[in-house]
Amino acid sequence: MDTTFDAPVVAFHGPDVVEQPLVVLLHGRGSDEREILSLAPHLPQGATYAAVRAPIAEGGGYAWFANRGIGRPVAESLAATMAWFRTWLDDVAPAGRPVVLIGFSGGAAFAGGLVLSDPARYAGAAILYGTLPFDAGVPTTPSRLALVPMFVAQGDSDRVIPAELLQGTWTYLHHVSGAPTQGHRDPGGHGITQAALQQLVGWLHARLTYVLTHEAVTPPDTSTSTGTGVDWPTLPGGHLEDRTGERPQVSWRIPQQQESDNSPADIQEQLFARISTLPNVSSGDSQISVPGARGLVLGKSAGPDEAFLVPQVREFAHLHPAYDGSLHLALPAAHAADVVAHGWGTPHPWAGSRLSLGFTMVFGPRDAAELEVVAGVVAASHAYASGAGVSAAL
Repeated sequence: MDTTFDAPVVAFHGPDVVEQPLVVLLHGRGSDEREILSLAPHLPQGATYAAVRAPIAEGGGYAWFANRGIGRPVAESLAATMAWFRTWLDDVAPAGRPVVLIGFSGGAAFAGGLVLSDPARYAGAAILYGTLPFDAGVPTTPSRLALVPMFVAQGDSDRVIPAELLQGTWTYLHHVSGAPTQGHRDPGGHGITQAALQQLVGWLHARLTYVLTHEAVTPPDTSTSTGTGVDWPTLPGGHLEDRTGERPQVSWRIPQQQESDNSPADIQEQLFARISTLPNVSSGDSQISVPGARGLVLGKSAGPDEAFLVPQVREFAHLHPAYDGSLHLALPAAHAADVVAHGWGTPHPWAGSRLSLGFTMVFGPRDAAELEVVAGVVAASHAYASGAGVSAAL
């Protein structure tokens, strides 16, 4: 089987400034690099934009690997295309240069394959009006994209991508992948609407700003049963076990809320009584959450701004009202990923863009045993905010 491709045909919007993040645009079927590059003038400044033509003429897009001729396995076709792409990428963006992928339609499937195959290589990806390549041999395990901010846009009237693939992509990114995922849905079809473009611009601007002002964090390996393997001195046994049962339903729109399997009101009050008496903590109305949420503020701290939900007032956690019962808190990135990997929470959609990468929703405890775990997670957030570090014995 011939898997040799010519050198990539690449179009840039403006000069390639190596000190800037690289945003790679990937086109769909029947299109080319020039058409997808027309998005670039509408996208935020401060990045280099490059559009890469799919490696073969027939098919007209990156969807070619999914419907090549008989005898050319999908997984092998995708692997060959990704290797071709990575050879080019590693030359123009050596290690240390942030790379964000934006793929439309077939290009979305290719972008998804790239980031699923090597999450640590990319600073984020936007999946526009397309599907992840579920049947192409790339890993789609739970928490595979932990700490990798994602954006997904879909049209309710899309007749090009099968509805079940769109729904599978939406569900995986929001509820399974572990990625902080910002989503957009509208009544449109298979095309980028003005509303979707506006949301994409906002997401990309926030993500690029975050990347340029924060140290890079390598996503953990969540493929093993031990989650991310981080230590939890604030928990019995020093590590986090899996939460039992299905993950609760969580809203994808802001404000992020837990919508099912909620914590009983009396357990919520027991939890608040525990966490509000942590050292140097005062409580009051949250400065970032919905009305009725109770914030925890640390009066004296040496912790970094990343350890706080609202750095200006030193709010490091808050408990949502009784109809919800979940918490938001800030954790070191590895601990946040571990919470998600073991089913105790989910990232905030804006984590790693408008908010700290460790900004996490922790599901409300359902019984006394879960209360102990959740209280221990809050104690770890408190240690982080105090400047002691979660690794310190408390």
